[in-house]
Amino acid sequence: MIQLTLPGDSRAPLNVLCLGAHADDIEIGCGGTILQLLSARPNVHVSWVVFSGNAEREREAQAGAALFLERAASRRVMVRDFRDGYFPRLGAEMKEFMESVKQEVEPDLIFTHFRDDRHQDHRTISDLTWNTWRRHLVLEYEIPKYDGDLGAPNCFVPLPQSICARKAALICQVFRSEARKGWMTEDTFEALLRLRGIECAAPDKHAEAFHCRKLVLST
Repeated sequence: MIQLTLPGDSRAPLNVLCLGAHADDIEIGCGGTILQLLSARPNVHVSWVVFSGNAEREREAQAGAALFLERAASRRVMVRDFRDGYFPRLGAEMKEFMESVKQEVEPDLIFTHFRDDRHQDHRTISDLTWNTWRRHLVLEYEIPKYDGDLGAPNCFVPLPQSICARKAALICQVFRSEARKGWMTEDTFEALLRLRGIECAAPDKHAEAFHCRKLVLST
């Protein structure tokens, strides 16, 4: 297995864009990687965009972002109110918003939803991401849920067990509106982290995984 690292001096600025259809998607999909990245690099600037949230969910989204981005050099959190479950019918309006984000953010790294996610809102965000940012490093994260649509990711980020435990605990602590959902448990998130850790032979046995569709290697 080939190991790659993010380019440049670890002290140089790194601009990260995180896109999530709903409150908790970003934390579930790439929260561990964000925590690890911010612990390893002192100059990370994060733009964090949540596309759907009523008043309660917006409060949770803001709280989650604040906790996960405590060590960011700067952070910008945007929570919109596009109608949950109807994203495919809101394409033009959402595309216009995505283009407005593009005018303000020049990311080195983008986290977004998996293109083949069975949730229609998730797929819409993934499609709009690729439609808007065509020449960027895009990593598509995964969300465990009832649909059983976990795929075979090809990019892994090994994580310390302490980071994984913090990720799982923070998610369950913050997103109380989802507490009754069967998947909203710490062991759900830790189980997937452990499985992906096996698949990449992670030193600490845990990892987050992503789908990377385009990667340019310079020799």
